[in-house]
Amino acid sequence: MPEQPPYEEEPHHGPEGPPREDLAMAPTGFGGTMDLGTSEAETLEKTPGGPEGTGPKEKPRSLWSDAWRDLRRNPVFIVSGLVIVFLVVISIWPGLITSQSPLQCDLSKAQEGSQPGHPFGYDGQGCDVYTRTVYGTRISISVGVLATVGVALLGSLLGGLAGFYGGAGDSVLSRITDIFFAIPVVLGGLVLLSVVTSNTIWPVVGFMVLLGWPQISRIARGSVITTKENDYVQAARALGASNSRLMLRHIAPNAVAPVIVVATIALGTYISLEATLSYLGVGLKPPRVSWGIDISSASAYIRQAPHMLLWPAGALAITVLAFIMLGDAVRDALDPKLR
Repeated sequence: MPEQPPYEEEPHHGPEGPPREDLAMAPTGFGGTMDLGTSEAETLEKTPGGPEGTGPKEKPRSLWSDAWRDLRRNPVFIVSGLVIVFLVVISIWPGLITSQSPLQCDLSKAQEGSQPGHPFGYDGQGCDVYTRTVYGTRISISVGVLATVGVALLGSLLGGLAGFYGGAGDSVLSRITDIFFAIPVVLGGLVLLSVVTSNTIWPVVGFMVLLGWPQISRIARGSVITTKENDYVQAARALGASNSRLMLRHIAPNAVAPVIVVATIALGTYISLEATLSYLGVGLKPPRVSWGIDISSASAYIRQAPHMLLWPAGALAITVLAFIMLGDAVRDALDPKLR
């Protein structure tokens, strides 16, 4: 008998016909496989985490990133920020918008109004009001920034240490701050600055730091006391973190937000305080150029030449308002309860 060819089992294709070459096998997760199109298989291979991957994970946002996102969408912050940037620029480079000297005066033009090239008119000494208003920005911004930095550093240091360690040091500091809070600011300036002969900004800045640090100290103390009770601080302490590491790495970054808000608002207050002290004659004195000095000299001529008072007083009001608006915007962004 002729030999029969070996029996070959015909492949079973099922109702859908023979297998396609453009199909790939993928595990089902239950020990079997399933057919996938080539494009689908490539998609699964490229998807992070396999078939169940959800794509690249978004980086968790922090308080500061959320605050910056809110600030960029806040028109109050944008407007006040642009005004402050403009004031800072002209305080550093006043020659960008004026070519005259604030000390160059002509008595023959005293109290005259607006003229071509002199839009704000002249003051009682024949000096250009526009130029003096521009140069007065430098004194106001310098005093405000230096006083704010000094108050924030000193108050945060003392208040933070008192809130972290507590005990007798905290009690003593609290009683000292109560004493400073009882001193009227303007009266204290009249008494302390009246005996100072220096005509620089440093006595005024020192006076503001001396009477301004208790407010920041109390804010920093309360913020540190609240922050150090959080679970992540207690966990770091249980893991053996030192006091310095707890303060610098865990407490300070999370307790500094209220200090920034109060300091930003206080900056405008210090600018107005400098103008007040200069107006009263105990702050800066001529030939220094200050809005407070110009307002003081113009107050006697408010009926005859109101423009002498209008422009420096308006510049002072706009500057203080810009910093207060900036502080309000920062407060709204950094306080989660207001969102």
